[in-house]
Amino acid sequence: MAHILIVDDSPTEIHVIKSILEKTGHEVSFATNGEEGVSKTKEIMPDLVLMDVVMPGLNGFQATRELSKTPETAEIPVIIVTTKDQESDRVWGLRQGAKEYVTKPVEEAELMAKVSALIG
Repeated sequence: MAHILIVDDSPTEIHVIKSILEKTGHEVSFATNGEEGVSKTKEIMPDLVLMDVVMPGLNGFQATRELSKTPETAEIPVIIVTTKDQESDRVWGLRQGAKEYVTKPVEEAELMAKVSALIG
């Protein structure tokens, strides 16, 4: 299965999402802020990144933009997973380079459908 990086500052969210992904056989790594997420992505080159938005330091929009603009990581799809549920947030997230946008609380079926669509 795929190697997926979760970038989120909430241990609870990491646990919930990790459980969903591991149940379907995916390998999971995590980072707890935007800077760590960017550096870990470059280090492990995951198949997919799940990116929270509201984090200290580099936020998820900024981290997503950096990953999508860096040639070595530009092909790695990013799904933004956030509590920010306004249409303007969704549009902005996709404009930063995210391929999908999921709002919390995460629904397992929706998340897995989007993960599967991006990594097959």
